[in-house]
Amino acid sequence: MNPIKKLAGQTAIYGLPSILGRILGYLLVPLYTRVFAPEEYGTVNVFYSYAAFLMVILTYGMETAFFRFNENETEKDKVFSTGMISLLVTTLSFLVAVSVFVQPLANWIDYAAHPEYILWFAWILALDALSAIPFAQLRALKKATLFAGIKMTNIAINIVLNLFFIIFCPYSLKNESWNTLNSFIHLIYRPDWGIEYIFISNLIASVFTLVLLLPRFIRIHWILDKQLLRKMLIYAFPLLFAGMAGIVNETFDRLLLRYLLPENMASYQVGIYSACYKISILMTIFIQAYRYAAEPFFFAQAKEKNAKEVYARIMDYFIITVSFIFLMTMVYLEDFIMPFLIGKKYWEGKGVIPILMMANLFLGVYYNLSIWYKLSNKTIWGAWLSLIGAVITLTLNFWWIPLGADHLIYGYLGSAWATFICYGSMMILSYLIGQWYFPVKYNLIRFFGYLGLSLLLYLVSIFIVPGDRFLSILFHTFLLGIFLFVVYIIEKQRFSRSR
Repeated sequence: MNPIKKLAGQTAIYGLPSILGRILGYLLVPLYTRVFAPEEYGTVNVFYSYAAFLMVILTYGMETAFFRFNENETEKDKVFSTGMISLLVTTLSFLVAVSVFVQPLANWIDYAAHPEYILWFAWILALDALSAIPFAQLRALKKATLFAGIKMTNIAINIVLNLFFIIFCPYSLKNESWNTLNSFIHLIYRPDWGIEYIFISNLIASVFTLVLLLPRFIRIHWILDKQLLRKMLIYAFPLLFAGMAGIVNETFDRLLLRYLLPENMASYQVGIYSACYKISILMTIFIQAYRYAAEPFFFAQAKEKNAKEVYARIMDYFIITVSFIFLMTMVYLEDFIMPFLIGKKYWEGKGVIPILMMANLFLGVYYNLSIWYKLSNKTIWGAWLSLIGAVITLTLNFWWIPLGADHLIYGYLGSAWATFICYGSMMILSYLIGQWYFPVKYNLIRFFGYLGLSLLLYLVSIFIVPGDRFLSILFHTFLLGIFLFVVYIIEKQRFSRSR
């Protein structure tokens, strides 16, 4: 149990500050969905979808390559400096190219009137790409508290600037008695800007993040080992394609909604869909925190004799956690979560929430399973699995989003089901292929048992709807209690047998 406790502790260290930071970050969603129309919020999500895809290209798998070679090489500074020099060269080349071709790029993606958006995002991406390996080094050194502290600083700066520009500045300018303060605000604030300040706040936060990471650059001796770089690139190259295909799965549904739907509804549907996607907050926060802790842990644990047994036990506890998160989110959805997180004009999209929650659960399981191709140096399989997922995503979205110029089959509901099928397929294929190359005896009975129990209790919550809000909360809490009681009984018996 010691390795599992160690991973749980690392996940908690990453997770608790990350959860606090991400919750603070998600507080911006109620702000955005109340201040901006769905069309404007849709534009924000389109640009962040592009950014997610480009971020994978700009880091091209070097984070995972760093973990792999950091475990093998005796000169760890050499691994860091070689990876960083590579990223510096490619990132600067990217910035120059975007700066030269910014207007043609804006024309190409149908935002000709706003080339500044592209330039701002190019700098955000460049700064975040240069932060990738320093953050990976903090994880490898198990400096989880410092890692989380810098991440939270980024989020805090972003939130404060959003509140300042979107709420405080307009309020201040309406108060004519604040002449001195308003003179300053007029210097830095444009009343005709709205979502622009979301991008600017992100850019400033990214600058501060890189500044906080500068000590990681100063403390090392800069060496470019060409032979090591070649090995790292060969290892990372399939991960680049895996990441690109993965981002297609994660974000391209919003881009396809934007470009496949008629103009009079496209941005609106993207806004509704994106806001409802945010409801999976607890699932995505846990999976992100778990990944931060798990990736370096799995590489380190691979040296132990009982590594595969540990991986199997970890999967059991992972399934318990994500099944509970799914059930808790769904039973409290209308009691607490939707009224708090998103404005009422976005509630029409709530039908996609359980589909996307389960899709993200599948994605979390896939991340757990994917360690087999990273440990067996068969990263090409990661590329193939993600490519299969991308083909499923694109095919189903092209099929299910539009039927004609002014008629829909499913719209964003089709995108949600495409995400569900994509991640479910990737999860199943990864398990089957992984059992051939790197067999781990996962407990499938527990997997389907806990997942099935959470789904069953969710269905009960749908068919039994108490009229009174207090009774509804009480009943839904009772359903959660049933899940936890069943888990406690099963795991207690299991622990007693293992002693």
